[in-house]
Amino acid sequence: MDIGIDKIGFYTPKNYIDIVDLAKARNQDPDKFTIGIGQEKQAVPMPYEDAVTMAAEAASQVLDDTNNSDIGLLIVGTESSVDESKASALFLTDLLELPADVRAFEIKEACYGATAGLQTARDYIAANPDKKALVIASDIARYGLNTPGEVTQGAGAVAMLLSADPRILKLENKSTFMSRNVGDFWRPTFSKTAFARGKYSNQIYIEFFSTLWEQFQEKYDVTAADFKAMLFHIPYTKMGSKAMKILEGNIDEDKLSELKASYQESIKFGKVVGNLYTGSLYLSLLSYLLNANIDSNEEILLFSYGSGSMGELFSGKIQPGFKDAIDIKTIENILQNRNKINISEYEGIFGQGLENGQKTDVKAITSTYYLSEIKENERIYQSHN
Repeated sequence: MDIGIDKIGFYTPKNYIDIVDLAKARNQDPDKFTIGIGQEKQAVPMPYEDAVTMAAEAASQVLDDTNNSDIGLLIVGTESSVDESKASALFLTDLLELPADVRAFEIKEACYGATAGLQTARDYIAANPDKKALVIASDIARYGLNTPGEVTQGAGAVAMLLSADPRILKLENKSTFMSRNVGDFWRPTFSKTAFARGKYSNQIYIEFFSTLWEQFQEKYDVTAADFKAMLFHIPYTKMGSKAMKILEGNIDEDKLSELKASYQESIKFGKVVGNLYTGSLYLSLLSYLLNANIDSNEEILLFSYGSGSMGELFSGKIQPGFKDAIDIKTIENILQNRNKINISEYEGIFGQGLENGQKTDVKAITSTYYLSEIKENERIYQSHN
């Protein structure tokens, strides 16, 4: 039985900043950010937007009256959780009007969380082929103003509907994975921003990819020639290209050029959105699907990494006619109809947030789903049509 991604949706906030503007405001050479890091724009969420609202926005693109009642599993992969106890998935069962007989929970392991959800959902469909699973990656990547990580911030969500006989990507049940207790990145419960050892994290990321790729080749008797593309978790778009350097001198030059060209197609969306943490790999997938010249039934490799650390390398086969299962026009509108704000406006928004007893001004809302108020320290969400 074939199992995989049947539909995919995406959301990012309407406001963004230009990375050149950010570089100038921080007295940095713009090339350091645009060339060295590889970013062009960065999404800026409003105070009424969080992991729950963005997840709902992305999920609304893949749900309708024909499949809503078939959902038996809902998993949200996030490291931007809104509650230390209650899963963000439970808020979504209400907002998305899902059936009561659904398993709904949240997975946390840095940027790997959505991949854990994807593999869990695959196993669920294997045991329940008549059901569907909804896996959502939703995050706000935040490091703080005037910090080294500021240029690698971002926000957004990717929602994936998994089923038997998928129309977009068949998961081939081939993977290699590894876990190590590494102190490259963490966010204590008392902090709204992360702590990171940037160069060390890059090193671990590359080590994980190198090790898992070697294991994958040996385990499944494959080479780079068997894949049309290698897609990566990209907290910033130069990250994956650093990992690909291990291929240099080890594979045919023409194949390396092909993989590099495919990689460029996969980072087009990430360049203009920024870091999605759990959603970054799947934004790469979406970018590749919509921008690359794809052969029917081509096989691709996906590298997922979550600091701390967990990594997995797995393969999938793109299905014929996959574009028919993607709401391309909606995704294009989300990316094209955004609002550029200046650095002063961005800094003002960055410091805002709803406090207990406060409500959101409905007239200021530009999204469908929003944080309405915090009442008795409980977050209340609503939809705005």
